[in-house]
Amino acid sequence: MKLRNTFIKLLFSFVLCNLSFAQQSDKRLKLWYNQPAKQWVEALPIGNGRIAAMIFGNPSKEKLQLNESTFWSGSPSRNDNPDGAKVLDSVRYYIFEKNYKKAENLANRGLTAKKLHGSKFQSIGNLNIDFENANNFTNFYRELDIEKALATTTFTANGVTYKREVFASEPDQVIVIRLTASQKGKLSFTTYFDGELQKISKALDNHTLEMTGISSSHEGVSGQVKYNATANIITFGGIKTVKENGINVSHANEALILVSMATNFTNYKTLDTNETLKSNNFLAKASKKTYQSLLENHIKTYQKYFKRVDFDLGTSEAAKLPTDQRVKNFATSYDPALVSLYYQFGRYLLISSSQPDGQVANLQGIWNGSINPVWDSKYTININTEMNYWPAEKTNLPEMHQPLIQMVKELSETGAETAKVMYKSRGWVAHHNTDIWRITGVVDFANAGLWPMGGAWLSQHLWEKYLYNGDKNYLKSIYPILKSASIFYEDFLIEEPTHKWLVVSPSMSPENIPQDHRGSALAAGNTMDNQLVFDLLTKTILAAKILNQDQEKIVKWEKIIDRLPPMQIGKYGQLQEWIEDWDNQNDKHRHVSHLYGLFPSNQINPITTPELFDASKTVLIHRGDVSTGWSMGWKVNLWAKLLDGNHAYKLIKDQLSLVEKDGWGEKGGTYANLFDAHPPFQIDGNFGCTSGIIEMLLQTQNGSIDILPALPDEWKKGKITGLRTYGGFEVNLVWKDNQITKITITSNLGENCRIRVPNEVELLGKLKLKNAKGDNPNPFFKIPKIKKPIISAEAKLNEVILKPTFLYDFDTEAGKTYTLIIKK
Repeated sequence: MKLRNTFIKLLFSFVLCNLSFAQQSDKRLKLWYNQPAKQWVEALPIGNGRIAAMIFGNPSKEKLQLNESTFWSGSPSRNDNPDGAKVLDSVRYYIFEKNYKKAENLANRGLTAKKLHGSKFQSIGNLNIDFENANNFTNFYRELDIEKALATTTFTANGVTYKREVFASEPDQVIVIRLTASQKGKLSFTTYFDGELQKISKALDNHTLEMTGISSSHEGVSGQVKYNATANIITFGGIKTVKENGINVSHANEALILVSMATNFTNYKTLDTNETLKSNNFLAKASKKTYQSLLENHIKTYQKYFKRVDFDLGTSEAAKLPTDQRVKNFATSYDPALVSLYYQFGRYLLISSSQPDGQVANLQGIWNGSINPVWDSKYTININTEMNYWPAEKTNLPEMHQPLIQMVKELSETGAETAKVMYKSRGWVAHHNTDIWRITGVVDFANAGLWPMGGAWLSQHLWEKYLYNGDKNYLKSIYPILKSASIFYEDFLIEEPTHKWLVVSPSMSPENIPQDHRGSALAAGNTMDNQLVFDLLTKTILAAKILNQDQEKIVKWEKIIDRLPPMQIGKYGQLQEWIEDWDNQNDKHRHVSHLYGLFPSNQINPITTPELFDASKTVLIHRGDVSTGWSMGWKVNLWAKLLDGNHAYKLIKDQLSLVEKDGWGEKGGTYANLFDAHPPFQIDGNFGCTSGIIEMLLQTQNGSIDILPALPDEWKKGKITGLRTYGGFEVNLVWKDNQITKITITSNLGENCRIRVPNEVELLGKLKLKNAKGDNPNPFFKIPKIKKPIISAEAKLNEVILKPTFLYDFDTEAGKTYTLIIKK
């Protein structure tokens, strides 16, 4: 009998070890490591859009650092400065008189928020699991399987193999932790909550933990967000006892820990949800289900989104190394599989941090380990929040875009009050920052935050979503927001004295200060402002025409567009950042705001605006490649739009350089857990680079579907499926030897399909391709007509030389799929 039991134990251990080996053998969609996380930026993130955790994997002291998306400091609040209307005319006067510092000083008193500069996204705390007899361990392995959204840790201690599996379930709204051992009765641990903002942390009985707390007060606003975190410990075998504020489990065979969290947040105006009842309801329902049922529900729901796209650039020996080593070696090794992993990790992060009807992914997504995070981990809407959502539509995650669309609707409500109070204007406005309470006043000093363009940029996402879905009911629902944003600029634009152009004033070019500008960023008619107003009015006009509304407004908006400043090319051949030629060739600032017109907008392209195209390239050359992580992510997109795949890939190599310690600096990269390093951590770099990888393979903004427009030499072959374009097309690509070999296009809306390809292709079936001429008749691919730029007499421009391409048209029907192959 003893021999039989020994054999069974050995067999069970063998099965677990081989299972672990099998998990390690297929790493195409896995982040994996051979040591525990020593710092937060090495821990592995899981999330379901509402609740999240960072998993450290320490064998003796496991920690899950916890977040809930609505747990923010403060409470419903506003930050409008009521003195704004009193000082606005004077601020504008000083700007036009070129007394910028005086304008700034006055704006700081009369326009900048008097006290509240935004609330903070805060950590709930930690679930700790202290294990007995796990200090001396071998065979350590931890991974994050982004195909299943499942984190696993395995190790051996005292001859026993232990395994931990953790995931955040969206359908069941709990974090699930499963603990197993290769031998019966060998699972012993103590688990408990702790947190800096906790009020109570205790064991309610021998299987239930509870922690409650309340958010911090901040900048004069009392903290009123209450949270409840509850855990249910379910064991198979063993004994459970209450130990101080935790629960001790002794000699169990297996354990399941279910963690639920909730707050009293209802919406940005109201805190009346019963957080305890909400948390307990989620936990009670989940506790009735088996682990296998919870896992299957989780994977099925997650993969509904994730599996829409497959991406393969091939692999190499480098892919056999742990993820942190791959990042460290990437610049000097051939590791194409790390690019596809990083791309899919961006999609994983968006699914995990931005679910329908939830909150918007903030500066750190949904993962923040502090109650005082950098930049408050809120919403910086002069690029960072927008960048978070660049991948949403084109990487086939349109549902994840919904929280941002909802936030823009809410900002249009709060921003109407700001426009009225601060500027005596109609419509709505938002500045460079907001939070969960949807503040729209000026955050930070005027030199950094007096940028009344946040609403204009966010509004682009409303229109962009329509270009992908073609849903007129959706367009009808968001048109009032576009219209209201446009009406604000009707009132706010002012005539500048030199050219009589209509300009935004006061404003700034985020977050840059001209080096010969007397130490102030304040100015009027900045290039990005002009581009944003142009886009907003142009797209609102198109929406009005489609919906057959506001004919008188259309005429008015068209007249305003005619009076906007044209883009200008300065003495160095650069696209000017400001209305004056203040640019400096040695400026290495991380923001390249005036290149908004190149990307994400489509005002600049090589065919219709070659001078501006070349001037944009000059700006990027002056700024240089190495910067903060999110800035490099933006530059991947920009170099892709400049059709230089090798330079875009060089930026990916710069971004995928290992930053080993969290901290501060102007040289960014990537942390061991693939989080973007500003440094410190900002998630926008992940999303920006994911977007940039797509722009290298597929572009859709310049009147056609451009196939492999910026393919780097190193990506000689590959395939990708499930990409989305304007006009409701879904595209799969296969290429080899840098030529497209197969394109599959599914048309969801019908209409003409225009493609630009690097080599000749033919359409399978009876339908034939036509050589494309003139404008694309498909209305979703309309290119805006812009004014000719003003070019400095000192500027030396370069001729734009394009690689030869082939441009084809073919008619499509909604619901049908079309296949094109390389022409034989």
